[in-house]
Amino acid sequence: MLPVAKLDFLCQISAMKKSPFYAAVTIAALFTGIGTLSLLEARTWTDAKSGKKIEADLVKAEGGKVTLKLANGRTAELNLERLSQADQDFIKSQGAGESSGGSNEWPQWRGANGSNISPDKAISKSWPEGGPKLLWVYKDGGQGYSGPSIVNGTLYTMGSRDGKLMVIALNADSGEEIWASEIGEDDEKGYNAGWGGGSRSTPTWNDGHVYALGPKGTLACLNAEDGKKIWDKNLSTDFGGKAGGWGYSESPFVDGDLVIVAPGGSVKEKKAEMAESAIVALNKKTGATKWKSSLESGLAEYASIVPADLNGGRQYIKFFQTKVVGVDSTNGKVLWESEWPRGKTAVIPTPIYNNQEVYISSGYGAGGKMFKIGSDNSVSDVWDNKVMQNHHGGVIKIGDYVYGFSNKGLICQDWKTGEEVWAQKDRQLMKGAITAAGDKLICVNEGDGTVTLVDATSKGFESHGSFKLEPQSENRNPKGRIWTHPVVLNGKLYLRDQELIHCYDVSP
Repeated sequence: MLPVAKLDFLCQISAMKKSPFYAAVTIAALFTGIGTLSLLEARTWTDAKSGKKIEADLVKAEGGKVTLKLANGRTAELNLERLSQADQDFIKSQGAGESSGGSNEWPQWRGANGSNISPDKAISKSWPEGGPKLLWVYKDGGQGYSGPSIVNGTLYTMGSRDGKLMVIALNADSGEEIWASEIGEDDEKGYNAGWGGGSRSTPTWNDGHVYALGPKGTLACLNAEDGKKIWDKNLSTDFGGKAGGWGYSESPFVDGDLVIVAPGGSVKEKKAEMAESAIVALNKKTGATKWKSSLESGLAEYASIVPADLNGGRQYIKFFQTKVVGVDSTNGKVLWESEWPRGKTAVIPTPIYNNQEVYISSGYGAGGKMFKIGSDNSVSDVWDNKVMQNHHGGVIKIGDYVYGFSNKGLICQDWKTGEEVWAQKDRQLMKGAITAAGDKLICVNEGDGTVTLVDATSKGFESHGSFKLEPQSENRNPKGRIWTHPVVLNGKLYLRDQELIHCYDVSP
């Protein structure tokens, strides 16, 4: 086994901004003189050239690079082609992103790499009057706002049918139901269902399993092939968690052998109390608790957890109502906090992490800010303003710009300065959710279901067609809206309005 000192040295090298020479040295060193590293439930990886093996967890794969988490929790990067064909096929099966080797999957909330950008390189440049061709409509998705995860031709989502919380698998090409499994009850009690009941989160596919979280805290692991339940927990009863008023809404994040979720904690006299299990990591195969993060989190709120590789290690970022925190992926220790005193009512959008910088936004007049994480995990604001007041339709970073809905309609914001670049507000673009594919944005107006194709550019707003989602649900709560986020994969656009799931042809 490689001496610990030598392993630490290699990891420090891999954490640097590498020149080609450093990259070559690190890759060679990873597979030279190493038998296997002692890492619980790690995968064994094989060097395609030498046949040498190493045990490590897959962190991410993009841009032809693979990042592995070693025994001491540090990360190392190597070229994808250095791995055996079996390893490359495994990475593709994880939906690690098109750029990592041609895999076109959407295994989790906001896609394989969390960018909310489709791996499709191009979609139709414009839409005809009436919109793109409707391929199919599935009519039994149940009540709720769960989005789709799509892997190996199967679409996974959630919904409530007659008071039962269901995880549903469909054929992504035809819309035919493959299976539907009950994981708990949804009596619409214990959380605010005044805008409609049902699941608020998107299931996560990982390594042949599906992980799903219900509004009352039920967290279940299912076999992806047949929907059989393997284990379940409850964030409230098992961890003393407290959801936001509208119920648990984050999507489970699976990383290596862990499932990471945020049970949250309580608030007394408008102040957050100490929560012993504000964030928890569970063994993805058994549901056993691996670690807990203790902090004054307040209620769980609604944003999903984001991973970040920085300062030579792996961190998990969670956006609570009045603060953002980063915790160590190996033990849950809180490494930094950034206050968000303007957060109120509901903090929903998932943060964006990029190169030591974290972007957050929330609605109800709050706005957004970007802050930087220093090499010592110190936090400093880069800018802070009210340009992007994103309710829950999400924001997307493309290049040096961010796109999303604010109180001014659809806007483009400068990532570096926070300044508004352009804004477009009309009856078809008031407020809603977006996704990106190729050089286009697809924007869903939550009020009437109008879907608009827009150039993803800082040069100005330009539309290339729109259509109205039809049919629309007759069972939607009168206060509810079309809140499920759109997804584009393999030339198909997936939209949802409660029990109705639509699939359109948007291929080039």
